[in-house]
Amino acid sequence: MVLLEVQMHSKPGFKHRLGAQSFRFLQLHPQVLHLAVVVAVPHRRLKLGPAQLPHQLQGFVDGVIWLSLEELGQQADLDPWLTLLTLPVRPQAELPASTQQILEHRPDLLSTVLTMLFERFPTLRPEEIMVIAGIPTDQLLHTRAAQDLLDRGRQEGEARGRAAEAAAFTLRLINRRCGPLTGATTTCIQALPLEQLEALAEALLDFSAPADLAVWLEEHKG
Repeated sequence: MVLLEVQMHSKPGFKHRLGAQSFRFLQLHPQVLHLAVVVAVPHRRLKLGPAQLPHQLQGFVDGVIWLSLEELGQQADLDPWLTLLTLPVRPQAELPASTQQILEHRPDLLSTVLTMLFERFPTLRPEEIMVIAGIPTDQLLHTRAAQDLLDRGRQEGEARGRAAEAAAFTLRLINRRCGPLTGATTTCIQALPLEQLEALAEALLDFSAPADLAVWLEEHKG
């Protein structure tokens, strides 16, 4: 049995959560005797927890397979699925060749390729992303499936843009109300969906101390 986790951003408590979830999985599935935990990260420089861990947790972490997408992308003749995984971290100049390599062997992965690129370039229009990736828009725009995908990409891009603006506005309010925030708290707030950002901005009016923010985030974490 393989458990695959993808972690693209720094998170101080990640290793503790990963250990807890993995052992919880084994508790719920006692028939599993061989478990491999694989964590895909953009690069090995990502900070996912303290340098010193409890002995038992360190033993678990030492057995985790850490997959660096940066290092994976440097290998030649990758399977299309593996090349797909590297799209979020490849240099932009390599995207056309990588995309063509994927679609040449697996044209059915077009939707997945575009979705990943929409996530990588949230502020660009879908047509601009397709140019970056070297995908011929004149051919794709004649298909209903491609048009639906582009429409969805526009909607998702607009939603991410609104969420980013809401996060920036909320952070400015919090800094005025609660003082400077730690990097971890800022990252946590930036990751909130638009609905929770709006709720936090409203709840902020009732905060009287920085501790109120910590309590609110703890109560509303996913």
